Amino acid sequence: MLLLPYCLTQKCLISLSTLKFLFTVKEIVSNSTVYELALASVLIVALLVQLYYYLVPYLKVAIYKKSISNKSLESIPISVIICARDEEENLEKFLPQILEQDYLNFEVIVVNDCSSDNSQYVLDRLVAKYPKLRVTTIKEDEKFSHSKKLALTVGIKGAKNEWLVLTDADCKPEGKDWLASISTNFSGNTEVILGYGGFFSEKGFLNKLIRFDGLFIAMQYLGFALAGKPYMGVGRNLAYKKDTFFNNKGFASHSHIYSGDDDLFINEVAKKSNTKVELQSNSFTRTLAENTYKKWENQKRRHISTSNRYRFSTKIILVGEVLSRVLFFGAAIALIVLQYYPWVIAGTILFRLIIQLSIIKGVMNRLSEKKLLLLSPLYDFYSLFFYGRIWLLNIINPRKATWR
Repeated sequence: MLLLPYCLTQKCLISLSTLKFLFTVKEIVSNSTVYELALASVLIVALLVQLYYYLVPYLKVAIYKKSISNKSLESIPISVIICARDEEENLEKFLPQILEQDYLNFEVIVVNDCSSDNSQYVLDRLVAKYPKLRVTTIKEDEKFSHSKKLALTVGIKGAKNEWLVLTDADCKPEGKDWLASISTNFSGNTEVILGYGGFFSEKGFLNKLIRFDGLFIAMQYLGFALAGKPYMGVGRNLAYKKDTFFNNKGFASHSHIYSGDDDLFINEVAKKSNTKVELQSNSFTRTLAENTYKKWENQKRRHISTSNRYRFSTKIILVGEVLSRVLFFGAAIALIVLQYYPWVIAGTILFRLIIQLSIIKGVMNRLSEKKLLLLSPLYDFYSLFFYGRIWLLNIINPRKATWR
């Protein structure tokens, strides 16, 4: 009985707070112009969309936990496929770390695709040392040029095993349990496994920018895959079944496009029911980031050139994030300029920033990335201009096709 007055008091306080809030909203609305109300509505809707991205798919990456009952299935054989063109130094440096994996049953197939350097000599020497290594060489034909997709198809056709793990010649596994970690997903209806391929940490602002860009892209495609909406993977760390490749006619639907051997193929075949994500730290790979802005820009132009062939639902996912970000900051800046409750608008921006930094910090911890958090606010704005410029350049002056 003593609780009754307390409960009644609490209900009254809540009711009074609600009424006060409603009167405040009414006062704000009555003192606002139609233009200000429209901008405020845009700000609220854009904020809600942004919160969805951060609190649903992105958060899933930050709080990802692997079931401890999932053990390596080393009895299932793996074929690692690597395509290389003029990768002499990288093959020498990184290939032994793949060949020395702590996994019982695997082979490594390197497709030496028209290399003009000493790649073949390096591979011949490694073949003599590592029985698990097999090499296929594609000779250059002056009358016929081809993309990486042909080299991959050659490697996949020559694979002895059903499970294929793809990476690049300039990639290094985080440890000797890379294949063992991936193999924990070889069960049930799984046909596609998405992994994280990050970049080596080096000195300089460009390296940090490239690493954060890679982190943000991974947060998107891994997060949506964990949310049951897989749409892409990266060839630096990707696995799928050989039957899945051939049952879907490989790269046939986009064989005329030089890029897309990873994202377009996964966009076609990946589903909620057949796709898993592997985010144990020893399942990651690291690769060398471009060392000049121009090289990075050219790389991004090549990558983004495939986006117009994504599924419509994927386009909605990607455009929705960018558009909501543009509308959020555009409306916020306009309302501050109009001096429309500037402290409220500033508080709204701060609220989003706190959510954003908290989630990104969790994703950084999950993906073993360091010293990138402060780039987040800058990247928010910079990426809009950077990718907008890339998109326009690809329309105005399409790049000449390259192998990778």
